[in-house]
Amino acid sequence: MIEKIIAVFNGKVFYPSEPIALPTNTRVQISIEILPPIEHQTVSFLQTARSLSLEGSPDWSTNIDKYLYAK
Repeated sequence: MIEKIIAVFNGKVFYPSEPIALPTNTRVQISIEILPPIEHQTVSFLQTARSLSLEGSPDWSTNIDKYLYAK
């Protein structure tokens, strides 16, 4: 049986990107094809927060305890 998997090498071991359905201690033969890096855009927390368009009181950050723990 031949199954292709994608994995990341951290310098010591390979980490598969998805679970592999193999019993423990199964012998395998690994051939390595180096893939180009995945280009993904890094998004900052501030960009994410702004994109949510949340509405709230302007004093929320200074009175966080009041809003979180007030009864």
